[in-house]
Amino acid sequence: MAFQSDSSWLCRDCLADGAGALPCGQCPACDSWNIVSHPELRALAIAHLDCDAFYAAIEKRDNPALANRAVIVGGGKRGVVATACYVARISGVRSAMPMFKALKLCPDAVVLPPRMEAYREAGRAIRVLMLRLTPLVEPLSIDEAFLDLSGTEALHQRSAAASMAHLAKTIQHEIGISVSIGLSGNKSLAKMASEMDKPKGFHVIGMGEAAEILAPMAVNVLYGTGQAMTKKLNAANIRSCGDLVAAPPRQLKQIVGNHAARLQQLAAGIDPRPIEPNQPTKSISAETTFPSDIADLDALTAILEQLSQQVARRLNTANYSGRRVVLKLKSAQHKLLTRTHTLNDPTRLTRRIFETALVMLKNEVAPDRYWRLIGVGVEQLSSADEADPLNFADDNLERTIALEDSLNQLRQRHGEDSIVSGRQFARTHRTDDDDET
Repeated sequence: MAFQSDSSWLCRDCLADGAGALPCGQCPACDSWNIVSHPELRALAIAHLDCDAFYAAIEKRDNPALANRAVIVGGGKRGVVATACYVARISGVRSAMPMFKALKLCPDAVVLPPRMEAYREAGRAIRVLMLRLTPLVEPLSIDEAFLDLSGTEALHQRSAAASMAHLAKTIQHEIGISVSIGLSGNKSLAKMASEMDKPKGFHVIGMGEAAEILAPMAVNVLYGTGQAMTKKLNAANIRSCGDLVAAPPRQLKQIVGNHAARLQQLAAGIDPRPIEPNQPTKSISAETTFPSDIADLDALTAILEQLSQQVARRLNTANYSGRRVVLKLKSAQHKLLTRTHTLNDPTRLTRRIFETALVMLKNEVAPDRYWRLIGVGVEQLSSADEADPLNFADDNLERTIALEDSLNQLRQRHGEDSIVSGRQFARTHRTDDDDET
């Protein structure tokens, strides 16, 4: 098919670009069909990059025998799907789906436990490549980010669209995985665009067409509209973005409160939020889902101590401390329970995190209350320099700090499991009969 004569076009293979019609829809330089075309292509500079099925893609990269297999990364039969490759998604497998349900849909899938260090290494490498294009990179997670390429055309001698296409090729070549890209004039539209053409996609939403594209879409496509807010809007017969734009502001404020003006802007394609490259970390946490439900306090305590150790290590690595300790439990019926306690001073110590969370845990454990998940975390983060000031009420604090620092150094050198507490050792060496009681 011929592209519109007023469109700019870009070949994603050879990066040739131009304007006007392409009678055969092919690149005149390399005959590729891999063309992206849009009237605003050269004018847009806000991009959203999202790695395709990231964890599963890394597993397939590192084990080529899995290339054509359905791969699920996640917990055991009682866990949930962290990532499913696109082969598995054809069968209906989705992220956050219970593993037992995923395996019913795709019984031939290869299930692999997460290898977070491998994923973090790839994520860091991708971040470096993004920062070569622009310093305005706002990470959303380990595998996705916003980029603002405004003003980079002269530096790279390419349009923002061509720079993003080149980045996708570089990631494929150097990291060995594919990415999808959305390009628009603001963050919400760029993210929406990247989700419209996966995997290996490159989709453009122009500012001139945004309101028309959004109008028939359900309100839950908008950033910040969760299930509860969507239910309230639908109850008021506000179901589409067009309905949301047309709603009287006073009525909308009665439904969603102070979010009304922001939602109406997003529904019209307006999003004034800037790219924020240095967003502060709000929390650091660790959690685990059990192979079978647990009610035993000793077993839960051993797991909680191990998770507290992971959180403390992550705090130290990131040079943070935290004041609020958060305990997370999920019941056998999948009901989530969260408890918090705010400390007098920030901490980075395993002992303080663990002991604080343990008090909260003891209040929830009973012989007839079974749990499928436990997690612990810290919030209200600050610099590690503010952590654990010495005080006369705790004579052992200075010794505890020195001991934990020494243990962290040993674990970094010899592995996380090289030193474990007595309760953790007892937990991992229980007999099968013990586990059934």
